[in-house]
Amino acid sequence: MGRIGFQELLVVFGLALLIFGPSKLPEIGKSLGKGLREFKQATREVKESITVEEAESPEK
Repeated sequence: MGRIGFQELLVVFGLALLIFGPSKLPEIGKSLGKGLREFKQATREVKESITVEEAESPEK
């Protein structure tokens, strides 16, 4: 459990195609990609700020 196989991806893609239609899928994909990119950037910034704070804090 936890792994998505090729058949499951086909089913999900087929359902998305039926629900949204072929003209909306590229727009949805673009929005998802943009959201993932922003999420990765935000997590990277949080990690960097934590690293800087750890480096600046005095060790006990």
